[in-house]
Formats: sequence, C-alpha cells, structure tokens
Amino acid sequence: MNISGFYRRDRQGVIVLLLSVVIFVLALLFLPGFFSAGNLINLIRSVTLLGILAVAMGMIVIGRGIDLSIVAVMAMSTAWFLNMLNQHVPLAPALGYTVLAVLLVGCINGVLIAYAEIPALFATLATGIFVYGFARSQLIAQDVIYLPAQQQGLAALGHARLAGIPLEIFLFLLLALLMAALLRYCKYGRFIYLMGDNYHAARNSGIPVRPLIVLQYIISALIAFIAGLVIVASLHSINTRIINSTLLYDIILVVVIGGIGLTGGRGGIRNVIYGTLLIGIIINGLTIMDIPDLYQNLIKAGFLLIALIIDGVLNPRDEQTDQQGDI
Repeated sequence: MNISGFYRRDRQGVIVLLLSVVIFVLALLFLPGFFSAGNLINLIRSVTLLGILAVAMGMIVIGRGIDLSIVAVMAMSTAWFLNMLNQHVPLAPALGYTVLAVLLVGCINGVLIAYAEIPALFATLATGIFVYGFARSQLIAQDVIYLPAQQQGLAALGHARLAGIPLEIFLFLLLALLMAALLRYCKYGRFIYLMGDNYHAARNSGIPVRPLIVLQYIISALIAFIAGLVIVASLHSINTRIINSTLLYDIILVVVIGGIGLTGGRGGIRNVIYGTLLIGIIINGLTIMDIPDLYQNLIKAGFLLIALIIDGVLNPRDEQTDQQGDI
C-alpha cells in the first residue's frame, strides 16, 4: 500500500484519524473513568447514533447537497411509530405506515430539490420544520413517547451484546459498509460522485441526475428512521425535543471535519468514520470533565469553523483559484 499516495488523496482524513488516536490516549491517561465499561458503552452509543446519521449526510454532501430535515425525520417518524404501538396498532402495520411516511418525506425533499430546483438548504429546512409541526400537532400528543411494555423484542436488541459489544455498533458498521460499497462499486454511486463534482456536466453526459437526487433523499430519510430505532432500543423512548439540540450541527461537523468536501464529489464513508471517532471522543471527554453545554457548543462551533476553513483551502469553490491561486 502506498502510504504517501493515500495521504495525498485524503490529507484531512488521515490527520483527523491521527488526532482521534492522540485525544483517545490523552483521555485514557488523564480523565478518570474514561476507560470504565459504562463510559465506553456510552461513548460507543453516542458514536453509533452520530455515525449512522453521518453516513446518510455524507452521501448527500458527496452529491453536493445537504439534508437539514434528517433529525426531524428521525425524531418524528420514530415518535409516530411508538405512538401507534401505544394505541395498540400491530407492529407490522405500524412499521409499514411509518416507512411509507418516511419514503414520502424523502421523496418530497428530492422532488423539491431536483425538479422544483429549490436549493437543498432551504428545501430540507422547510421540510424539517413542516414534519415537526405536522407530526407534533396532528400525530402525537406529547414530546416524549415511550416504548410499550409489551414490545420487548426491540428493547432486548438494545441490551444485546456480541463479544461484549452492543449490536448497534455492528449496525453502524454494516450501514457504513453498504454505503461505501454503493458509492465505490455501484454505477449509481459513481454517478453521485460525478454529480457532486460537476452537476451540469453530469447532466449533459446523460446521467439521470434528477431521479438520483430523489433517491439520495429517500435513502437519507430511511437511514434517519433506522437511527431513531437505535435510540428507542437503547433508551426505550424518543424525545422529540432532540430536534432543538445540537445533534444536526454535530452531524454536519462529523462530515466536514472528517474530510468530505462541501463542494461535492470528494471524500467517502471512511471520512465519516474518522469524523465520528474524533467528535464522539471529544464530546465524551468534555462530558466527563463536566464542561457545561454552553461551552461544549462553543468548542464544537470552533471545530466546525476550523473544519470549514480547512475545507475551503483544500477544496476551493472557484476552479481558476484552484489552478492558479488568487491575486
């Protein structure tokens, strides 16, 4: 393996991976309780949720898009699913209705962006606000929805271990592996890279960019619902007020700091894993140090700003600046 060639192709990703290792070792040495079984499980679970959502966001960003509705879709679809179970709707129909609703939201996102040509930033922001408002006012009656006591199967999955490792980490790795295979080896995955690199050139070459955009957002919505089920399996409930948390910004931070360029067409799922490890370790370390949320958000905002600056330097938005430099 040509290490120098790999570094040149993914400088930011390699730096982030090495930084993750350094911070992990420092936390191991200087933070009491960091290496305890309970804390490591909490770290794995927080990394898993971030990672699953970042897999979807990474795919979208590679195609030069963004999905600001992903947390709203995750929270409200899961809450509606649990609400139906609490109203004694059988598991299979409740799951089917929820999946259909998630598919519809993803399709609406894609159609607004691909066919109505509304910028992804505004289309998904509006969709996320609508999903939250509609579901909270029409479908569920409270912010926190609990898993019914009779649904022990999903609860058991949250406590299950394989070789001492929670099953959700294997789910994250499976989703990451499937997405990596889609992007690297499938025709439509290569189309996403081409579309992200140059949308108009991809369209002129005959690539079906509009259906591909719709498919991207459908997949993103489905992965968001899977992430919601992971939360339910762990906590036996879903709190819809998670929409007001910094989770969405953490997901974007993972993707950008991991090395997926916002200009599109660059990076891969390995960058999602790098970013997930780094941000997960940092958040866990700050929590152990009992840093208030206000300062945690300030620190994460600083990391995001630095990542955006690095992304702007490594992936210039202007082709002439990229080739010749600025005056």
